[in-house]
Amino acid sequence: MAVLVLLVAAVATCAAIAWRDTTADPVVRRTSVTLPGLPPGTPPLRAVLLSDLHVAQPDMPPERLARVVAQVNALHPDLVFIVGDLISDRYPERWRYSFRDALAPLGGLESRLGTIAVLGNHDHWRNGAEAEVELRRLGVEVLENTFTRRGPLVIGGFGDAVSGHARGRALLRALPPEHDATVILSHTPDVFYRLPRDIPLLLAGHTHCGQIRFPWGGYVQTGSHFGQRYVCGRVDENGHTLIVTAGIGTSVISVRFLVKPDFWEVTLLPPKR
Repeated sequence: MAVLVLLVAAVATCAAIAWRDTTADPVVRRTSVTLPGLPPGTPPLRAVLLSDLHVAQPDMPPERLARVVAQVNALHPDLVFIVGDLISDRYPERWRYSFRDALAPLGGLESRLGTIAVLGNHDHWRNGAEAEVELRRLGVEVLENTFTRRGPLVIGGFGDAVSGHARGRALLRALPPEHDATVILSHTPDVFYRLPRDIPLLLAGHTHCGQIRFPWGGYVQTGSHFGQRYVCGRVDENGHTLIVTAGIGTSVISVRFLVKPDFWEVTLLPPKR
């Protein structure tokens, strides 16, 4: 009997932790990165990195996304980057939202230099063209194997590699000759190892930082071909910096455990004189 009571208590505790971690307001993580191409004296640029919204019932309705948007706006960012997986295809059907309903809160994002996005595998699996139309309607610029300029930055966006839309060579050929102050967006972090020397920063999502972590360490799955190498957080490697966010929503199952949702505030700095 005592064993049964302990088992029930353990299950109840795990369920409470999972509910807390799944529905919590995202943690704001902060870091700074020096971009060699920023002219000396350039004021710091603050960029917010969002990913894996996975708008769907039961854990991530549009109302929750609206609260995240308000949280982002309170930081007064210069730029907002969204790196894919805007929706989820949940079952039963009533748990799903159209792109229009799911993404409507993103129209409230406020940033001095605007919002830039790339699509993720779930967006393409549902309807990538429709996702792009809705984002552009909300004033979000969508990149797929191309680049844009915002302020002193060159911002490139990989197509999603998971769904077969990445054209890395085409993107790198499209970059202007002088592109040291460059930020690359990618849904998956697995393209990081292929970055050329003159690309200092990659921002990514997709892994959910594992989404479910064992109490003794490690993850049920990482969503990366590189295991835990690029699963979460900041990685500095071979002169490049990778930042991987845990994202906001959930995929496959509507549960996080010991992995809180988060987004990043990344301050971009010029080299010291």
